[in-house]
Amino acid sequence: MADSEPVSVRILDREFKVMCQPGERRALMEAALFLDGQMREIRDSGKLTSMEKVAVMCALNLADELLKIRQENEARDEQIDQRLLDLATRLEQAAPRADGTGD
Repeated sequence: MADSEPVSVRILDREFKVMCQPGERRALMEAALFLDGQMREIRDSGKLTSMEKVAVMCALNLADELLKIRQENEARDEQIDQRLLDLATRLEQAAPRADGTGD
């Protein structure tokens, strides 16, 4: 991380300095903006006022969303793998055999 540089981000009106690679600055800024929005939603709901509790609730919400996306991707990957196996089987059945015994 020799090329890292400090980047300031604001989350719930607090400034944080984060080390970041120059090419990752935009993604970091977008992530900070997204996180700020999520935390503001939680805070503005009125149920939580402590920054720490808002952060933990936000982290739990994001972790839950991430896990759901991972599960969906795993299920989709399994479906793709099964389709590929089915296609490979169909190709094997349809391809003429080298010994001339196939259709």
